[in-house]
Amino acid sequence: MTSAEANNVESTFALSIPASSNTKNRKYTSIILEEQEKKPLDVKKIAVKRLKKYCSCTPTKAKNFFVDFFPAVRWFPKYKWKEWILGDIMSGLIVGILLVPQSIAYSLLAGQEPIYGLYTSFFACIIYFLMGTSRHISVGIFGVLCLMIGQVVDRELQFAGFDLSDDINGTTQSELLNQSSGVCGRSCFAIRIGSTLTFMAGAYQVAMGIFQVGFISVYLSGSLLSGFATGASFTILTSQVKYLLGISIPRAHGPGSLVKTWVHIFKNIHHTNICDLVTSMLCLLVLVPLKEVNECYKSKLKAPIPGELLVVVVATLVSHYGQLNANFNSTVAGNIPTGFMAPTAPDWSLIPRIAADALPISIIGFAITVSLSEMFAKKHGYTVRANQEMFAIGTCNIIPAFFHCFTTSAALAKTLVKESTGCRTQFSSIVTALVLLLVLLVIAPLFYSLQKCVLGVITIVNLRGALRKFIELPKMWKVSKMDTAIWFVTMISSAFISTEIGLLIGVSFSVICVIVRTQLPTATMLGHLEGTEIYEDLGRYKNLRNVPGIKIFRFEAPLYYANKEVFKTSLYKHTGVNPILVIVAKKKAERKIIREMKQKTTANSSASTKTEVTVQLSKQEFEFHTVIIDCSVIQFLDTVGITTVKEVVKDYKQIGIPILLSNCNASVIDSLRKGGYFENGTINTLLFYSVHDAVMFASNEHQKNGDCEANSLL
Repeated sequence: MTSAEANNVESTFALSIPASSNTKNRKYTSIILEEQEKKPLDVKKIAVKRLKKYCSCTPTKAKNFFVDFFPAVRWFPKYKWKEWILGDIMSGLIVGILLVPQSIAYSLLAGQEPIYGLYTSFFACIIYFLMGTSRHISVGIFGVLCLMIGQVVDRELQFAGFDLSDDINGTTQSELLNQSSGVCGRSCFAIRIGSTLTFMAGAYQVAMGIFQVGFISVYLSGSLLSGFATGASFTILTSQVKYLLGISIPRAHGPGSLVKTWVHIFKNIHHTNICDLVTSMLCLLVLVPLKEVNECYKSKLKAPIPGELLVVVVATLVSHYGQLNANFNSTVAGNIPTGFMAPTAPDWSLIPRIAADALPISIIGFAITVSLSEMFAKKHGYTVRANQEMFAIGTCNIIPAFFHCFTTSAALAKTLVKESTGCRTQFSSIVTALVLLLVLLVIAPLFYSLQKCVLGVITIVNLRGALRKFIELPKMWKVSKMDTAIWFVTMISSAFISTEIGLLIGVSFSVICVIVRTQLPTATMLGHLEGTEIYEDLGRYKNLRNVPGIKIFRFEAPLYYANKEVFKTSLYKHTGVNPILVIVAKKKAERKIIREMKQKTTANSSASTKTEVTVQLSKQEFEFHTVIIDCSVIQFLDTVGITTVKEVVKDYKQIGIPILLSNCNASVIDSLRKGGYFENGTINTLLFYSVHDAVMFASNEHQKNGDCEANSLL
């Protein structure tokens, strides 16, 4: 690198490239790559241009916006009726049949009346049909979100002075009339809390879509979401035990509510209703085997056996004709009115109290919806738009909040059923909505005698998927110990502290794990596979050999302020030479030799003494002459990282060992250039496209220097 080139480092950097293709006789030349001239940014012009772009409205732009916001407008006119209609009708009917008992059961989990669960599933199906970009996911009630809503509802009911010791009775027609006249009882206030919470969650999701901050979901890894779902499943299971036993217990709130609930259960277990207990056991004995049959033979069955619907129908008939409520005091669902209530606005006065609770609900709902939609899109070969999914699920919460609904998202179990029964498009959601509409207008009152213990069993049986994750733990541990730790920490904190705090702990622990991975990265020495240009980890592969006289070091992480000491320590350890210690030892030896020489010589010969000392110290040799750093895994450098590289290069240079960099990406090269790495214009500032090029260059240079020394001796 010439001095003129070195003076132009602000816009150039040096690269060493092979001048001939012959590997053995490969010669290297230093070239200068000139960067394109970067004009200063005119922020005002850019801002004005973008504002004009986004604020201007033309007929074409308005049409495109409308079509993008409602994707059904684009694909539904192209619907292939002969090919797709049968599969969509079949999947829509089956999912609708499954949704009826689940909507009623999960309503209890959310602290709501059964009718509101049916409303929620109905509106979600219609809105997602219009706005969703996934062809397969089923949007509706999701157990984990229902649990989170139920906890907020219970807290606010207690704060408002309602008694939580008794379960909500069925909504009566008189209470519905009272709601319309402004008088609000417990059931009315519960759905007011739930719908306001839902509105806020939807508003957060739409806002995140507008500002395109969907990246938040990347912090919710698969292991974290799985651990959160499993931990929440324990809380869900615990909340349903009282229905299975037919006992009334006080509701526990706050951290440790799971343990408190089990304490209340065991204190009141002697009040168990035998009728509810027997019914629960019989339903479990029927539902669990049917679920296993559906799972084992899903490839052979044209449609899954609707075990939940069968159990609900039979249990309702037995309860009605056996008068279980009157004879055995068994708790029943109560009156489920038909039709729709007039829309009402959310309770704006509740927003200050529940705004913080809506945020984790919105993030979880969006993350689950997007992850499922992307998973099935990849499986079936199409694409989804994550930002539009956020708008869709947000709208599925905002609009239904005015119609006495609570939060929705995609659900894995129903999506799997939907896909396996022939779903081709979201037209199946319309079929599902028609099934729910039929129930809402005609069939709903027939569930009056349905025991709540049956609904509890349905909820618990649907937790099988999350609880089965324990079986996969050994496999997960073998694949990634870090992911297993994230899963376990999130699961424990979600179950034994609370769902919201557990989610926060899981995210925090996940971020800490990422930081630890960068602070304690893998650092290896590379060996050469003879006859090739391949260099890999010496500790992993047996058929590699060390390159004579050259140490090749790889640091597998970004180099920044948090791991700079790890970088230095690893480099010193793997090369076996700490240049700082060598320099210190060299200075001590120099002082010692000078003292000895002064005792033997006079003060007049001090110049010759220093020369002799330098000659003696220069005889120090190492088992290698060059260090090559493979930068292929270093994604970026910060200012501390740049300084660290410069310090290491300088320190090794002082003991006569050059450091060469190879495989640097554009970001690393740009950082080095801006950090003044190329300013001295020495051999150490050359960059190499590959490790092999750096090895050949170092070997040639060492051989050239050896020949020069031999010639000087001659």
